Amino acid sequence: MARTRMTILYDRSAAWQGLVIGSSNKSELLLGYGTLFGDLASAVNPLGDLYKTQVRQLATAIGVPPVIIEKEPSADLIPGQTDEGDLGFSYADVDQILYLLVDRRFSPEEVEAAGYEAEFIQNVLKMVNSSHFKRRPPVIAKVSERTIGHDFRYLRDSGL
Repeated sequence: MARTRMTILYDRSAAWQGLVIGSSNKSELLLGYGTLFGDLASAVNPLGDLYKTQVRQLATAIGVPPVIIEKEPSADLIPGQTDEGDLGFSYADVDQILYLLVDRRFSPEEVEAAGYEAEFIQNVLKMVNSSHFKRRPPVIAKVSERTIGHDFRYLRDSGL
């Protein structure tokens, strides 16, 4: 369903000569909670470097109606489904661990010393590590002299 929704968004963006704006946040991206070429696809993602709790804070600050901010996060794939239900923990809890691990570069032992359970930390690390492929472009096999992503790397506006 996520890929179908994104197909429709890309179809509409082409018709309107626009860009698809992503809405995945740093929490979802790090945990791999998204569909490759579905909700993870976009031309630009203004929220991708903000944790879910930061997105809620920003939404409050700019006056997004509380009914939207307080809605339980859900991909709405099946009735009653929620992100936190699927993940087995709250964004409020995991964002603190992700912040320490990623932004502050704490070791798992340092995160545990900060008061978090070792099993939860290891679960989060496993999710981050096992979903790394979703945060990278596909690997291209090198079979020629100049391979995109290996030795053909130019800025987007290089004019080539």
